[in-house]
Amino acid sequence: MSVDLVAKFSPYVDEQFKAESKLNLLTNDDIDWTGAHTVRVYKVTTSAMHDYDRDGSTLTDGKWSRYGPVAGLDATTEELTLKKDRSFTFAIDKMDEDETGDVLNAAVALARQIKEVVIPEVDTYTYGVMCAGAGTKPAAMVLTSDNIYDSILAGNSALDDAEVSETNRVLMVTPAVYKLMKRNPDITMETDIGQEQRQLGVIGMLDGCSVIKVPANRVPEDFGFMIAHPSATVAPVKLEEYKIHIDPPGLSGNLVEGRVCYDAFVLDNKKNGIYYQSIEPAEK
Repeated sequence: MSVDLVAKFSPYVDEQFKAESKLNLLTNDDIDWTGAHTVRVYKVTTSAMHDYDRDGSTLTDGKWSRYGPVAGLDATTEELTLKKDRSFTFAIDKMDEDETGDVLNAAVALARQIKEVVIPEVDTYTYGVMCAGAGTKPAAMVLTSDNIYDSILAGNSALDDAEVSETNRVLMVTPAVYKLMKRNPDITMETDIGQEQRQLGVIGMLDGCSVIKVPANRVPEDFGFMIAHPSATVAPVKLEEYKIHIDPPGLSGNLVEGRVCYDAFVLDNKKNGIYYQSIEPAEK
């Protein structure tokens, strides 16, 4: 005799682990793209300093000037055009939602899509742009627990020499590099940070930098670490639109649609605000 035993399905959904985005610490949205797809940013030069001619006896370029030669200022433009216009869609049949214990709820599925697909894509793209556009990119090296601290200090010194603001600098590492940092006896991170910083993903402070960890699958393959000031990278999200259509024509259920238009730009005059240390293939 054959007996089919009752199978019980739990409404619990085995969700994937996905890290929250930390782009707010690394980038800015200071430029307004409202009503435009391309924005031109001015880059204005400065004037050199001169010795003041107190008695006015020096003739410069055929003119008498106690302040030195009169220089003109160049005002060139940098063109920033959004390139990423991405979308997704999926349908949830009304009976499928009902007969799976409501685990195919449209709003929950949309939130899952944003967390597990949209955010990782935007993060990966932006980190790639920042690494490629970094103003300082030393030769690739094998990072070890012995040299990681000196390497980080060298990166911070490069930002110092470029006169980058010492406030709001961020040190971004992968879990593997963070493990090297933990093994270095000279590294003592300041962990007494505010709750707001912790919620943004900061795990400590080192040499004046906020330290954050990001998954290795969101950074380039040769990524070692990056020190960045948020003023260097503009990361606009021009359009972020998500819709749930209930019983649209041709479907008994919900149709979910999403569109996000975004990009990332490292500004020419601020690229030295990013230091990117790559690793040699031997370490991968």
